[in-house]
Amino acid sequence: MKTFSDKNFQELKNNSYPGRGIVIGISHDESRVFQIYWIMGRSPNSRNRVFFREDNGFLKTKLFDESRAEDQSLIIYYPMKHINDCHIVTNGDQTDTVFNAVAEGADFENAIETREYEPDAPNFTPRISGISYPAGEYLYKLAVIKALYGNKDNLSRHFFFYKNGAAGYGHMITTYSGDGNPLPSFTGEPLIVPIFKTAEENLENYWSALNQDNKISIAVKTIDRATGNFGVILKNKLS
Repeated sequence: MKTFSDKNFQELKNNSYPGRGIVIGISHDESRVFQIYWIMGRSPNSRNRVFFREDNGFLKTKLFDESRAEDQSLIIYYPMKHINDCHIVTNGDQTDTVFNAVAEGADFENAIETREYEPDAPNFTPRISGISYPAGEYLYKLAVIKALYGNKDNLSRHFFFYKNGAAGYGHMITTYSGDGNPLPSFTGEPLIVPIFKTAEENLENYWSALNQDNKISIAVKTIDRATGNFGVILKNKLS
């Protein structure tokens, strides 16, 4: 497993544009779940963002320079929310879709089945989503909604459930497999990647792995499996 994990982490370092990314995994002692989320951008509009942590622990994107506001429909959203013992992380406003579904007694899959990829032709950016249940039947789940083979008429939804996870490892999904025009969507199963010992180590290692020119922000949530207590740390390129 370590061989695959190291290889995938090195490929992340070599990838100039994986886009937005989600990693969910568990600590070496299995006591904590980590959620890692980052955003990247090529356009001035995408790069004019930072992460902001609300008092309730929700994570939101916001404009860094309000005087340069352009279309905000796909760039301002809540990447992280929680409800009861469920911790949600996504790359768009489907965070609210999942949050509302859970509040009404539905599940992650029900919520994802109501959504499609982003309407940003010709990229048709995938919607990537995850949810963690520290005390649930499945420890975490991941989902990718995309236009299969870049064909807007070929919608596909992919779900991945992890009952226990593996100590010191996580699974990663990203929006893109690399740079390009149009941008090539993420393909295949979530990639096994390392989980470092502390939230700070995860933040610094994954931040360092992202392309210097294109990275924007990163956040790491730590969830204690025994108590349900959690914390979020973040880093913004703009400050």
